[in-house]
Amino acid sequence: MTDAAGGPWDAFGTYLRSQRQLANLSLRQLAALTRISNPYLSQIERGLHQPSVAVIKSLADALDLSANDLLAYAADIDIDADQPAEATVERAIRRDPRLTTPQKAALLAVYASMVDTEADAPTEPGSGTGPEDDQGGPATTPPDWRDGGDVLP
Repeated sequence: MTDAAGGPWDAFGTYLRSQRQLANLSLRQLAALTRISNPYLSQIERGLHQPSVAVIKSLADALDLSANDLLAYAADIDIDADQPAEATVERAIRRDPRLTTPQKAALLAVYASMVDTEADAPTEPGSGTGPEDDQGGPATTPPDWRDGGDVLP
């Protein structure tokens, strides 16, 4: 099936290209991973062909994306309401056309590092092993001028 450029598959092709670039894969590398011909992938990225469900699933696997998310994007279905916050944040970053590929990669890396860091940290203030401040971090005792200590750092 062939669609005219600028149709609904053009947006999917642009999205697919940005995801390939985020994964630091060339078109040939993605073709080898998915066992889909290089020219056919190029045509999908340019919005000239409508990929089958099997092709979309293969692309999702190679790009380490959720097949459901990629299928939903291809079908222009909004599935954010049923997803956890992490999935919607990552999806929003990946889909934002205002961001360049390097910006998307940086935001995804920062977000992943923040989520991973928070997963290792205590979830509530007072649940850790040491004293904590109001934000759940380690408490620091400010110097007291009455003890003769310096007030300024």
